[in-house]
Amino acid sequence: MLKIGIVGLPNSGKSTLFNALLQRQIAEVAEYPFTTIEPNVGVVQVPDERLTTISKAMGIEKTVPAAIEFIDIAGLAKGAHEGAGLGNQFLGHIREVDAVLHLVRSFHNPNVPHSEGSPDPEKDVNIVEEELSQAGIEKPAIYVINIDEKDLADTEIPIAGAVKISAKLESELSELSKDEQKAYLKELGIEKTGFERVIKLCYELLDLITFFTIAGGKQAQAWPVKKGTHALDAAGIVHTDMQKGFIKAEVILWNKLIEAKSWKAAAEKGWVHLEGRDYILTDGDVVEFKFNL
Repeated sequence: MLKIGIVGLPNSGKSTLFNALLQRQIAEVAEYPFTTIEPNVGVVQVPDERLTTISKAMGIEKTVPAAIEFIDIAGLAKGAHEGAGLGNQFLGHIREVDAVLHLVRSFHNPNVPHSEGSPDPEKDVNIVEEELSQAGIEKPAIYVINIDEKDLADTEIPIAGAVKISAKLESELSELSKDEQKAYLKELGIEKTGFERVIKLCYELLDLITFFTIAGGKQAQAWPVKKGTHALDAAGIVHTDMQKGFIKAEVILWNKLIEAKSWKAAAEKGWVHLEGRDYILTDGDVVEFKFNL
């Protein structure tokens, strides 16, 4: 499972963001191998309308979305690379993640003092990057600017390529139903929640695509993999037995499966193609792996 470490200077809003994230956490993680829930870990589903469409069209009740594990990494402060504060703990945890979500403070609140005096996104980013550099750690980074809610409509972004969110707003949204969220966002003139935009950026940064399986017609599941992944490796992600005894993969694009309305009908139309172990998966492929035990 993709692991993203959330870092930020003290009072950047990291706790507010992480607690909001926990409200969206997948309660049942049994479908995700090697996953355990810890106090500083949140397993959050990746929004994907294609999975919902597949399950409805195929009459499948159970869906298992792709998921991302967010880890709240404490201990970031000046001198962390030298062990200052919780520096050693911080560096140990950050080495375990695939990418870093760097939450940078831009909001103003006189009751919550900024650790460096006043909000300065570029300066804060430099502090974090310097600590990682001094520790010899290189990670893909996603920059998220934590702004005042009133500034969400402002198009100016202090850091190129960053996503702007309001952690306070995300916390409020996490307590609403999906319909209430949509209505609230519409009032604010925003199409998607900050989390949805962050997850999209995570996918782009790590060069990921999604393929789907429909196990026995009873469970539709989404699987994130790197672009360029071969069928044999994808089979191993679903189950090691599938990789060991791999014979072939039956593949169809998700929209063609929806059009056919069933796997059998799609096969009869010649839309399901047989592929070997070296087939490179395409985003949106629905795959049934054939294997021997």
